[in-house]
Amino acid sequence: MRLRILDRYIFQEVVSAFLFAICAFTAVFIGSGTLFRIARYITDYGASFSSVVKIFVYGLPNIIMWTFPMSMLLATLLTFGRLSSSSEITAMKSCGISFSRIAAPAIFLGVIVTICAILFNEHVVPWANTAYNNVVYYEIQGNTELKSQDHIIVKEITGEKIERLIYAREYKASDEILEGVTMQVFDEDGKVTHVENATYAEWLNDEWIMHDGMIYDLSDEQRTHTMKFDKQILPVKASPRQIVREQKKTEELTMSELKAQIAIMKSQYANTAKLETELYQRITVPMASLIFALIGVPLGLQPTRTPSSMGFALSVVIIFLYYAVMTLANAIARSGAIPPMYAVWIPNIIGLIAGFILIYRASK
Repeated sequence: MRLRILDRYIFQEVVSAFLFAICAFTAVFIGSGTLFRIARYITDYGASFSSVVKIFVYGLPNIIMWTFPMSMLLATLLTFGRLSSSSEITAMKSCGISFSRIAAPAIFLGVIVTICAILFNEHVVPWANTAYNNVVYYEIQGNTELKSQDHIIVKEITGEKIERLIYAREYKASDEILEGVTMQVFDEDGKVTHVENATYAEWLNDEWIMHDGMIYDLSDEQRTHTMKFDKQILPVKASPRQIVREQKKTEELTMSELKAQIAIMKSQYANTAKLETELYQRITVPMASLIFALIGVPLGLQPTRTPSSMGFALSVVIIFLYYAVMTLANAIARSGAIPPMYAVWIPNIIGLIAGFILIYRASK
């Protein structure tokens, strides 16, 4: 019973500090970035009040997602720093409670925050990023023309089964042309039975016309039948505007959408390093909350009374080092020097090693 009361006490203290840190870091991000962008939109484009409110609200989820790990670090530093300076940690140890047992509530909160951050990053942030980009591009900047884009993907799905998949390497808005077009037709079992490749497809008379291509009939498992064509109608009813509006930026995709797009692009031998890096970071960045909890608990122990500003300063230094390594690992992953699956884990592995070493020393 005594340990349950102690667990609840430490847990509540860390949660209170965590919520304070969320507000503090969010305010810093808003003051250093969001307000500056809002001011630029007002002066450059004359953004209306309603548009400003929208981008402020839609921009918050992405900011909050990045503050989760930072807030976890600051919360553990402040909480255990205060408990240590007021000799509460000494009193707990004198009662025979081990350091690992004292640290357990904070580490448990780190696990909870990590899981919540992953779910938040999957279900809230992509939707908010899409809404934010639409407000900026269409409402504030007043764009009515379509944008040229790379890696266009169009899927025709009936029920839960995909019937037709069209991939284009690039869409050129000025000419309304899709370049490097591939169409795949699937049977009821999800197997590709028909493939059409074309150098390009142009939008003429409300339909897509493919030029200079090749047809592959794969319905016969024993033989593949091929046929060249000069012109062929691409059976897609969507107009250029509809196709472009359906495309999403990387930060607007959920993890399942990222996986699907990576698979499609790999089938077309396109470079997927950027998408793979983004996919794996959807896990590694939220996991930093747990890693920072492991680091913050032992670092928060101070034999003498230390002002809370020192905890904030120490958290800033650690956060800077972590994100500096993460940026370097991100660049390595995108360059292809190291597979993205391994490169993006570099800062977390370093953090885990540092955290376990610090906890081991603190428990002595």
